Amino acid sequence: MDQGIVVLLSGFALCLGLILSIGAQNAVVLRQGLRREHVGIVVAVCVVSDAILQFVGVAGVATLVTAQPWLETLARWAGAAFIVGFAVLSARRAIRGGGTLEAAPDEAEEGEPAPGGTTGEGAVATRRRARSGRMATLLTILAVTWLNPHAIVETTVVLGSVAATHGDDRWWFLAGGIAASTIWFVAFGYGARFLAPLLRTERAWRILDGGIAVIMLVIAVTLVLG
Repeated sequence: MDQGIVVLLSGFALCLGLILSIGAQNAVVLRQGLRREHVGIVVAVCVVSDAILQFVGVAGVATLVTAQPWLETLARWAGAAFIVGFAVLSARRAIRGGGTLEAAPDEAEEGEPAPGGTTGEGAVATRRRARSGRMATLLTILAVTWLNPHAIVETTVVLGSVAATHGDDRWWFLAGGIAASTIWFVAFGYGARFLAPLLRTERAWRILDGGIAVIMLVIAVTLVLG
């Protein structure tokens, strides 16, 4: 298999494994997908934001590491250590269970038709609620995406460090990572209503966490062996 394709698949698998971990961002995407409200806004913010963070990681962190040969070894072992730790946590969740992903509770009925019909004051109130709902959703998804230091470190530092170990092929790694996040957020946002019954069961998350643990360990071993 072509080396570029191998690196692309590596970036795809690592990014997907990181994204699949239960978090506030996925909870917001699920909530809006279940309600079928402002899904496009949420998905667009997640996809664009993740692409920007990944690019910063590869163009910044990875480029710096590539320019300094001694950093390549450090990045390789540091990235492997993080991935192994991530795998251990996923394996522990798979064994102990307890993982679920529920939609966030409705804080307000944004976008619901206002009493009094769809004309006159009722129509104006409905439009105002719709605009308010869109703005609230936009601010929420921006906050959970850009005000989460842990997620930013994973996306920029970890992915950037691992990408650096692939040298000039790191751009293939970036392409794989962006493809993974795009496919996930689009499928999860617009398919939430179909996925929700499965994702709400503990057994499903135990199987998913077990799969993530295996994938992460394989990536870590591959990374160390070069």
